Amino acid sequence: MKTRVVSVFGLVVSAFAAVAAVAAFPAQAQLATSSAPASVGQVAPAFTAMDIHGKAVKLADFKGKHVVLEWTNPGCPFVRKHYEQSGNMPATQKSATAQGVVWLSINSTTTTHQDHVSPSDFGAWQKRQGAVPTATLMDTDGKVGRLYGARTTPHLYIVDPQGKLVYAGGIDSVASANAADIKTATNYVNQGLGEALNGKPISKAVTRAYGCSVKYADAG
Repeated sequence: MKTRVVSVFGLVVSAFAAVAAVAAFPAQAQLATSSAPASVGQVAPAFTAMDIHGKAVKLADFKGKHVVLEWTNPGCPFVRKHYEQSGNMPATQKSATAQGVVWLSINSTTTTHQDHVSPSDFGAWQKRQGAVPTATLMDTDGKVGRLYGARTTPHLYIVDPQGKLVYAGGIDSVASANAADIKTATNYVNQGLGEALNGKPISKAVTRAYGCSVKYADAG
């Protein structure tokens, strides 16, 4: 009889342990998804990346200034629309930097993709386009891109002087690869910076980014 009581007691303990494990699972799942990319209104994720000259650049270096983050890839037709076919992106960069805005161009293309270019070739391509970013960053492991949830090239973000993400989305309002559409499109980055620099909330703080997919390394 004593042996049977012990066995029953063991079963009860095991049952409680199983219930506890099941109860803990949702908390673990929530924890696993809590590292989702930052969204507008949140603090912009901190990062450090190497520029095309081998210098480490930190987002924190530019605290106190508005910062534009531009995901780009010279091999993408949508990027070429705004560079080679129109000069729209370099013109947007020049307008921004002339107002004291920091512009960081970021290439998250993995080294194993056909669109990958070396830092020197990337810099030479930008020079040919008349691009004037504050710095050009190589993110070949995709860590920075994934922090921000960058999905397309181009994909644009604005960080305010307090380090908060205040814009995320497309360069403009017409989602096409046709450069002729630029003249009828609203340039969301120019509009957002104009509002932000005048102390106003950005009226279109989240828009649809369009373009080629970012060529990330395989997730591991």
